[in-house]
Amino acid sequence: MFTKVDKNKARKKRHLRIRKRLSGTAARPRLNVFRSSKHIYAQLIDDATGHTLVSASSLDKELGLKSGGNIEAAQAVGSLIAKRAQEKGYTEVVFDRGGYLYHGRVKALAEAAREAGLQF
Repeated sequence: MFTKVDKNKARKKRHLRIRKRLSGTAARPRLNVFRSSKHIYAQLIDDATGHTLVSASSLDKELGLKSGGNIEAAQAVGSLIAKRAQEKGYTEVVFDRGGYLYHGRVKALAEAAREAGLQF
C-alpha cells in the first residue's frame, strides 16, 4: 500500500530548513506568515527575545472581512501588518514564508505589505 504524503509535515520540514538561516532581530524583525484553509495570519517576531512585536490576521474586526481565505483578505492583512509595524517604528523586516510556496495568498500578503511601506 502507498502512504499518503502529509502536506503539513512536509511544509514544517521546509520551514525548519528556512529558519536555519533566517532570524529576526529587534532592528529587523521576522515577518512570519501562517496560512490555513479559512484564514491568514502574519506576525513580526524578534527571535533574539522570542517575542511577537506586531500581529494581524484575517480575523481582525477592523478589517471586516466576510471570507478570510482568499487573496483579497491576504492583501488586507498585508497592508494592516505594514501599518501596525510602521506605527511601532519598524520599516525593514525579514520575510518568512513559513514553508509555503511564494504564490497566491502568501505572495499577495507580501506584495501588499511592500506597497504599504515595509521593506524586505
